[in-house]
Amino acid sequence: MADESVDLGRRGFLRGRRRAEPAPLRPPWSRTDRFTDLCTRCGACADSCPEGIVRRGDGGFPEIDFRQGECSFCGACADSCPEPVFDRTAARPWTLAARIGPSCLAIKRVVCRSCRDACPESAIRFALAPGGVAVPTVEDGACTGCGACLAACPADAVTLHPGPETAHAP
Repeated sequence: MADESVDLGRRGFLRGRRRAEPAPLRPPWSRTDRFTDLCTRCGACADSCPEGIVRRGDGGFPEIDFRQGECSFCGACADSCPEPVFDRTAARPWTLAARIGPSCLAIKRVVCRSCRDACPESAIRFALAPGGVAVPTVEDGACTGCGACLAACPADAVTLHPGPETAHAP
């Protein structure tokens, strides 16, 4: 039998997407290396998410959409899945950490602390820099990658990227 895994790069090419888009964020505890092979796209994880951040993405596969809010790491998505897509024995739900880009209002000298105020772990701090401007910094060891700061940022300056494996678990 031929390999039935989904080639997302080919799908993007056939749809006219020439730029490489970042891989979609999958629900916490998901086995990202075999996700498209194991997931049947039943939607149980999206239906069970109390925060409403799990949605159907490209090809019907579940993706995380932090525009709706943050992940509380309740595990409802993993618990509702009938397939072996999730590994709840993992030490951390995922290794994501926030990064703040150049479009940040505070970096552009506009007073804004929305990301800091939204962060339940207090992982985003504002330190005074030369010229009296307070710029945000993210403490990777404290950031859980919950996405609360993404939804709160009015400039879409916050993104999540793979972080260090040593960051603490929620």
